[in-house]
Amino acid sequence: MLKLFSVSILLFSFFLSGCATAQSGYGTKNKKAIKLFNEARNAPQENIDLDTGRPDFQAGIDLLQKALDKDENFLEAHQLIGEFYRLNGDYEEAVEHYKKSLRINPNANLNGLLYLDIGELQMRNGDYEDATKYFDMVLNSNSRSISPELMRASQRLRDNAQFAIEAMKNPLDIKPINIGPGINTEHPEYFPTITVDGRTLLFTREIPNSDNTPRGQEDFFVSQLSEKNIWMEAIPMPNNINTSNNEGAPTLSADGRELIFVACADRTGYNYGENREGNGSCDLFITKKLGSRWTNPKNLPGGVNSARWESQPSLSADGKTLYFIRRVGGRGTLRSDIYMSIKNDDGSWRKPTPLPQNINTESMESSVLIHPDGQTLYFSSNGHIGMGGYDIYMSRKDPLGNWGDPVNLGYPINTENDENSLLVGPDGEIALFASDRPGGYGKLDIYYFEMPEELRPVKTTYFEGLVYDATDKKPLGGKFELVDLSTGKQVIEAEADNISGEFLVALPTGRKYALNVSYPGYAFFSKNFDMIEQPEEAIHMDVPLIPTGKEGSITLANVFFDLDKAIIRKESFNELNRLVSFLKENESVKVEIGGHTDTRGDDQRNQELSENRAKAVYEYLIEKGVDKSRLSYKGYGESQPIYTDEEIEMLESEEAKEKAHQENRRTEYRIVK
Repeated sequence: MLKLFSVSILLFSFFLSGCATAQSGYGTKNKKAIKLFNEARNAPQENIDLDTGRPDFQAGIDLLQKALDKDENFLEAHQLIGEFYRLNGDYEEAVEHYKKSLRINPNANLNGLLYLDIGELQMRNGDYEDATKYFDMVLNSNSRSISPELMRASQRLRDNAQFAIEAMKNPLDIKPINIGPGINTEHPEYFPTITVDGRTLLFTREIPNSDNTPRGQEDFFVSQLSEKNIWMEAIPMPNNINTSNNEGAPTLSADGRELIFVACADRTGYNYGENREGNGSCDLFITKKLGSRWTNPKNLPGGVNSARWESQPSLSADGKTLYFIRRVGGRGTLRSDIYMSIKNDDGSWRKPTPLPQNINTESMESSVLIHPDGQTLYFSSNGHIGMGGYDIYMSRKDPLGNWGDPVNLGYPINTENDENSLLVGPDGEIALFASDRPGGYGKLDIYYFEMPEELRPVKTTYFEGLVYDATDKKPLGGKFELVDLSTGKQVIEAEADNISGEFLVALPTGRKYALNVSYPGYAFFSKNFDMIEQPEEAIHMDVPLIPTGKEGSITLANVFFDLDKAIIRKESFNELNRLVSFLKENESVKVEIGGHTDTRGDDQRNQELSENRAKAVYEYLIEKGVDKSRLSYKGYGESQPIYTDEEIEMLESEEAKEKAHQENRRTEYRIVK
């Protein structure tokens, strides 16, 4: 919905400087009412709340009510009390007094401003039919005093109202459920973020300050999902993360070991929290988990943070793209847009760029979420057609990398209120959001619901396990690379924990992937995943790495040949080039390329095929600059199967049997020195 801050400012300035009728005399002869009215005009600024810094509009409301008790037809008092109620967030009372002023004098519409404001407030109240009537009053007016800007604003707001009416006639079948007392308390909880396995939830909680000021202090809390699928009691993040300042709007990496969040300066403009330095009013900070310990947060390196306000980050599952909100413009034109930044190889972030104009509007965008599928974006905005306030939208990226036009998520996900901080789970089936709806544990609670099919992202699962030394079982911090076999492009880059060796990597479905795991001083490990058909469960896989000084065989799981031929297919080149790089980095290593077949077919033909395939890889490596004195090749035919015929026959399904035969058909490299 379009934010009519320009209209509101005009109205407020109009009332404080004196109404049109007031310039030639008030619409009342009651001197006590006039005296109370004049006192009320200045009351909010004379009664500033020291804790919040906000004007006390209730002080003005109390005086104006006394003035109306003296004369209930006091036109200016009805208009000003309506404005104070609006600024105080009581929209129903504001509308009632605005309408009373029009009943007293139908010409007191302030050149269309009052009609427009009533319509906007009725949208806030969810009365879209009445809102439409007042927008039509502006659009159908023949008065030359109504500016083109107000006409355009009225038309856009009317479009919003009509969208809302149709959306409410066709509601989505969703039933929000409170996520439970392990997370929700009497305090506000919001901005949830989750790991790709769906088992660790981190969120922001506002807790009371020690001095009991009205606005609390924001900290992070973490909850784990139990084996019974119940969220356990949330515990606060350690003290080097949670400080006496505000921390908020977090985003977790897919494996839960990297956290980017927002910290803002206090009223001095310099203190961002213990041992933290910033550039603007709010900056993004980063911390990493090593074993069980979180490092001290540091200002996000690179070009993301500026002298402006950066907030609400969302990190892609591959850890290479960061989306966030930045305030742009100046006084009178202030808005917020979605920006994105790419991670450099050294860990710093490039200068960010705004998303295209079909996403960013002239109004406010906020609360951005990039789903782990890497191609579905959810965000809040009050600049696109919607229900009112901030609505939540979805945009999908096409194969060329362009973001599609946003789709409003509809009613009742969106309502006349502000909606934001939507979290869509990795599988796309469950979504979470914060709401202050009745029946919760406190002010803002976190709820979940089943996401309608048409609004779901690409399902994303994960694989997890442990990287370790194959000889002594010592955990290793291996580096992961996941490549889309159809395009040859890297889609995921991650690292195992340096201390525990544990890893958790996202796997969007619908593609075939090549996996490579590497660590200095070790031969690289490869595997492939066929995710065309969506797996029912996540994948567990341990990764043993062989030291370069030890002999051993490693399967080149992503080297493929044409059927019954020794012609290398192009999707093999990424893995073979990695082997080339490994050999050039380890000049003392010599390897034997081995070819293997399954046990089906003619023995002699299998032997020849395996030898020719091994030779094809051998020749590829030489062509890429590897000294042939370090290479040899051999065909093993069907003599060294991973699965014997007897073991294959014991498998229950034909699919499982075929998979076993595929694993027998393989190319390996064996470190011989």
